[in-house]
Amino acid sequence: MRRSGSGVVLVVSAALLGSVVLAGCGGDAGAMAPAATPAAAGQKAPVAPSAAAPKSGLGSLVVVPAGYLDDSREFTGAFGLESFVNNLSAAPAEDRALLLNADLAEGYQAARVSPDRKKRFTVQLFKTGSPKKANDLRQGFWNQETHSKQFAVLGVPNALSDARTVPKGVSDQSEAVAQVSFVVGNVVAEITVRQTVQIGDTLVPDAGLVTKIAKQQRAQLTKPSG
Repeated sequence: MRRSGSGVVLVVSAALLGSVVLAGCGGDAGAMAPAATPAAAGQKAPVAPSAAAPKSGLGSLVVVPAGYLDDSREFTGAFGLESFVNNLSAAPAEDRALLLNADLAEGYQAARVSPDRKKRFTVQLFKTGSPKKANDLRQGFWNQETHSKQFAVLGVPNALSDARTVPKGVSDQSEAVAQVSFVVGNVVAEITVRQTVQIGDTLVPDAGLVTKIAKQQRAQLTKPSG
């Protein structure tokens, strides 16, 4: 997931895993600013993409886990090429070239956190100029990161997947990341679940949750309109 902010992963109950909601069916659809949930005292608020970023029809198509809360540490809303590169990208020069080549038309990011604040979920959708450009963008994004272990993503053909555990940059913490990337038509979908724990604690990337949401997100993107 290309973003400059830090991430943490979510802990979910079986009830939560059984249901999802569409992010755009509430206040997220076409949103141009971070979620309204205020940041905790002393906590840095997320940087919002420029107010010039276009509204996105993709917001109504985003799937997030039911019961999850708006993540005040991360941006939720529509983005364009410039706002993504300036505020959400961890590799601005590379991402600018990839998005220009992809003829990015619009994008949307939704960020959620589990009620216990232990896991964080992010989905990004990128609408490109063609299915080929979407596949090229997906592969370009994927090649920017080091991946550890692929897992099966049932119900999502040709999905790229990765489950890895990495140091978090804090001496006593590590992070488990489960990630899926796939293409539907000319849209790239990237879904990531992150969890941070103290080193020595049991930490397993939540491939089950990211697979479940990826399948439902694909179903939403392939649903006939009208």
